[in-house]
Amino acid sequence: MDENYPWQALRAHTAARIALGRRGVSVPTKAQLAFQLAHAQARDAVHLALDGEGLARVLAAQGQDCVQLHSAAATRADYLQRPDLGRRLDEGSRARLATAATGVDLALVAADGLSALAVQRHAAPFLAALRERLALETWTLSPLHIVAQGRVAVGDEVGELLQARAVLVLIGERPGLTSPDSLGLYLTWAPAVGLLDERRNCISNVRPEGLAYAQAAYRLHYLLSQAFSRQLSGVGLKDETVAEGSVAAGRNFLLAK
Repeated sequence: MDENYPWQALRAHTAARIALGRRGVSVPTKAQLAFQLAHAQARDAVHLALDGEGLARVLAAQGQDCVQLHSAAATRADYLQRPDLGRRLDEGSRARLATAATGVDLALVAADGLSALAVQRHAAPFLAALRERLALETWTLSPLHIVAQGRVAVGDEVGELLQARAVLVLIGERPGLTSPDSLGLYLTWAPAVGLLDERRNCISNVRPEGLAYAQAAYRLHYLLSQAFSRQLSGVGLKDETVAEGSVAAGRNFLLAK
């Protein structure tokens, strides 16, 4: 394909696979090899183990206490084959939380999910941005509970055991072919075992190439403040932020009749 082809200019604005060119009836070798590399990186991200101790050391340097926990999924194979096991803590973790301090405003949880790489890379800088935003307010936060082989709903059990008013789960999202390290944020008001996903608010693709840490912290702060004011989260709570320091006026156009 001619390098001056108009679509080439669009490639500077997206990571999507556009304007790849062709050689006969096939894509060029370079594009095919790049696709195979991205596919391998996505597969690796799913199977990569979370270095919880390493993450805790990084966070300790920022003044963040951490607690190491484990889900009921003993191995990665169990985790991938039995989603239900990743949603609950194992007996040792429940026993450990039984003696923890309770009654915080926000319980913090980090789980490897389907991309431990996302948590390893982005949990610490995002939490630093969030603490900076919350510093001038009187929020009480738990230590960060790092759950190996954990899914989103494991945060409900952590929050319930800590008697937290809300829980925030940082988790690795399903890898894509251009994003093997996307971090997702899930906020749930009044966490309890058995809640459905309709009770959660999600902020996705938190990473430098996606939603920047500061912007993600801004959006989460808005949702957190609204959740505490209205005592709800999920489908009843909409993210109406449009830019730093401003809120969308009027009704969300997606909800208009």
